[in-house]
Amino acid sequence: MTKIRLVDIGILISVLFLLAFPNFGKSPGEKITADSVLAELKLGNTHHVVHRYHHPHQTENRQRQLASGQNPHAEILSCSDSRVPPELIFDQGLGDLFIVRVAGNVAADTELGSLEYGAEHLHIPLLVVLGHQRCGAVTAAVTGGEAEGHIGSLVNLLRPAAEMSRGLPGDAVDNAVKANVELVVKQLRTSKPILAELVSHGKLRVLGAVYSIDTGVVTWLPE
Repeated sequence: MTKIRLVDIGILISVLFLLAFPNFGKSPGEKITADSVLAELKLGNTHHVVHRYHHPHQTENRQRQLASGQNPHAEILSCSDSRVPPELIFDQGLGDLFIVRVAGNVAADTELGSLEYGAEHLHIPLLVVLGHQRCGAVTAAVTGGEAEGHIGSLVNLLRPAAEMSRGLPGDAVDNAVKANVELVVKQLRTSKPILAELVSHGKLRVLGAVYSIDTGVVTWLPE
C-alpha cells in the first residue's frame, strides 16, 4: 500500500511540475550538456507518465533536416522488450536519440562499438543504461536452467547480476534488474579505450535508470 501511495504522489508531483514549467529544458539556443539533456529526458518521461505527449521533431521538415546528417543528444542502451520504447518513454522524436537495443540491455563488443560511435563521432554527452521491470532476459538468469540456441549467450551475461542480488530482500527479478544496470554502467564508464577516456575528460556522463512497466515512471539510479 505504501509503495502505491508513493507512486501516486510521484505522478502528482510530475503533473504539477509539467503544468508549472511547460517549457522546462526547451530554451532556444541552450548549450547541449549532459545536465540539460538529462533534464529534457526527465521532462519527457513526465509527459509519458501523464499521457500528455508533445511529440517533438516528428514533422516532414524535421525528416528533411536529418537527410544531411544526425546530431542526437542522448544515447540509450535499452532492452529489446516491445513495452519499453525509449522514444515514447522520453517523448522524443526523429534524430533525438541514438538507441542500442538488446535483450537485457547488456553490452557485448557489438553494443560497445555502437555506443563508442555515438559518444566519439556524434559527440553525445549523455549515455543512459535503461533497465525495466519484469525483464524476461533477467528473469531467465535469475531462475536458472539452460537457454536454447544463442539466447544462452545473453543469459550468461546477466548471471553476474543475478548472483550479486541473490538473497537480497524484495523481488528477486527487480533486484537483479537494478544490479544489472549498475554493472553495465560501471562497465561502460571503465570501457577502454574510448568511453573511459571520454568519461575521465568530462565529455561523457553515463547514468543508469529503471523503467516501470506498471506506472511508466523512469527511476534514475544514484551515480
